[in-house]
Amino acid sequence: MINRLIALILLLALVSTNLSGLFIYAEFKANQKLIAAKLCENRDKPQLNCNGKCYLMKKLKDAEEKEKKQEQEARSKSSVDAFVVNEPLVFSFVSLPHTRQRPMPIFFLLSEFNNDILHPPSSC
Repeated sequence: MINRLIALILLLALVSTNLSGLFIYAEFKANQKLIAAKLCENRDKPQLNCNGKCYLMKKLKDAEEKEKKQEQEARSKSSVDAFVVNEPLVFSFVSLPHTRQRPMPIFFLLSEFNNDILHPPSSC
């Protein structure tokens, strides 16, 4: 149960960053009449038929700039630490005593080969 809850929270966190524009648009559509009446820059010019779209564009632009700023901050904070050794690498090889190899024993000699079983059955 707790694993599903954690997975759902992580999924929502990932999706919310990618769908911020969708959330802004949904909020705009839900409150479009109020935005057109109170927050629209062109509310005094009804011939433009803006209906609050200027406010929507402004919010989308702000969200995009905020996202770009967060990306730049994340890039500036990320760093790579390198571990550099100034001393040369020295390998020392230990010589092992040479052992004489014995020939491999032959377990299957041709003289011991039994071919009585490797033929087709005889008809009676």
